[in-house]
Amino acid sequence: MSGTTTAAVGPRRRTPGAGANRWVVLVVLCVSLLLVALDATVLHVAVPAVTEDLRPGAIELLWIVDVYPLVCASLLILFGTLGDRVGRRRVLLLGYGLFGVASAVAAFAQTAEMLILARALLGVGGAMIMPATLSLLRQVFPDRRERALAIGIWSAVAAVGAAVGPLLGGFLLEHFWWGAVFLVNIPLMLVSLPVGRALLPESRGEGDGPWDVTGALMAAAGLFGVVLGVKRLGGGEAAASPFTLLPLLIGGALLLLFARRQRRLPHPLVDLRMFRRPAFSTSVGCIVLAMLALVGLELIAAQYLQLVLGLSPLQTGLRLLPLTVAAMAAGLAGARMLRRFGPRRMVCFGFCLTAAAVLTLTAMGGTDNPALLLAGFVLLGFGLETTLFGAYESMLSEAPADQAGGAAAIGETSYQLGAGIGIALLGSVMNAAYTPGLRAVPGVPRRASDAAGHSLGEAYEVAGRLGGTAGAALRRAARDSFVHGLHMTLLVSAGLLLMGALMALRLPWVMQCGEEQSGAEEQFKAEVRDGAEVQSGGEVQAGAEVGLPAPREAEAAARKPRVTA
Repeated sequence: MSGTTTAAVGPRRRTPGAGANRWVVLVVLCVSLLLVALDATVLHVAVPAVTEDLRPGAIELLWIVDVYPLVCASLLILFGTLGDRVGRRRVLLLGYGLFGVASAVAAFAQTAEMLILARALLGVGGAMIMPATLSLLRQVFPDRRERALAIGIWSAVAAVGAAVGPLLGGFLLEHFWWGAVFLVNIPLMLVSLPVGRALLPESRGEGDGPWDVTGALMAAAGLFGVVLGVKRLGGGEAAASPFTLLPLLIGGALLLLFARRQRRLPHPLVDLRMFRRPAFSTSVGCIVLAMLALVGLELIAAQYLQLVLGLSPLQTGLRLLPLTVAAMAAGLAGARMLRRFGPRRMVCFGFCLTAAAVLTLTAMGGTDNPALLLAGFVLLGFGLETTLFGAYESMLSEAPADQAGGAAAIGETSYQLGAGIGIALLGSVMNAAYTPGLRAVPGVPRRASDAAGHSLGEAYEVAGRLGGTAGAALRRAARDSFVHGLHMTLLVSAGLLLMGALMALRLPWVMQCGEEQSGAEEQFKAEVRDGAEVQSGGEVQAGAEVGLPAPREAEAAARKPRVTA
């Protein structure tokens, strides 16, 4: 039984989240995460229906799709650290309410501007929910073995949500109007609010000193600028464009000022000294590299299945389903793998397995090979989830319990930044390899070749307008160039993944549990208080004799989270 229960008078009542109830808490938190993951992808299939109904311009349509992840990524640190100060359950329940209200506004939006505003509010709600779920897991499961299993289930649910979103959206669009993809959130939130209020424990960090409002706003504005610039690069915008360059420069400058401010404050919003711990900084780097290597690749693979192999959207979703199933299996098996192999070997293995899957997929060509795709996607899903599970678990376990919200926000922000940078980087590699093959197609005018070089879909449109022998030649050249570009992108992804495997060598060999972990956390807190730099492996605690364990009372206090009814 974890946590403490306080009552002024009356009979003693059990703390929510204590004992067997912690698994019920896990279910509530997983439902929260499922909603956020669903909303990130459910709109993708509804874009044509939204375009037909609301008639948004090109820029408005881009904001309808991108404003949710943009706002969510920008506010993760703000709400993650706020939860550490005012209470994680409080922030989570407020996120539930805002998510439900924003879903109703989005479902009945009459204009593109109203839908953009609603999607932005959904992003705010998502930023309140996501770090709170991970930080509450950190508190409710103080034992690292149980927490590893909980994080495995949590990550499996995230994989399910991302995969089910387009399928659920397609089903709802076949039977209802596009607003139904948002209405599905409301009954779930109406259930989650009272259940969460009754079952979730309230927890917070030590809360020393005032909350740094200025730093929180600087972090939010800086992340907004960086993510916006990265997304524009990923969308094919020129790097020299002022609408791309200025957000990147301003956002980067604000983040640098934020880091300097946090180092000077006696009670920082985010204690950047966590990054001096090799396991924490390495875990964050592994998350960035894993997403950088694979998110852009996933988008390109979807184009390959539809435009090269000619599969329908439903067939494409079914072909990618084994990737999700394998990711779920890796999440559920992750706790056992982590205990047996330790963080270093587990994350290295995940990176190497994912790289092997990517290299296997370089055998894809212009004709369908279902067995190859099945093997490649299964290995890809299992390897990626193994990597992310080991990195997330190590990152969260290395952070002190009172800074769990900030650590969770850093992990989620790293995930979002890695995804955005990956789309930009791999998209650039793809374009560099794809475009040259269309410059000298016999019988095709230069203007048509330039237009076809923008994307494979546009090449097919140009080929259809040309018709005849020239159109067929352009279509064949575009398909071959796309396959060549896909192979080059796969090779670059494999290189990034192998770099991740090398980076993971800085992670610990073994999974520290129980008293070892509690002693390490107490040591870190003492070093932070003393202003000492944390070295790999650490030093003994102040006042303790070399080779002797910390006092049992200190260990018990370290294992006991600050949880109140």
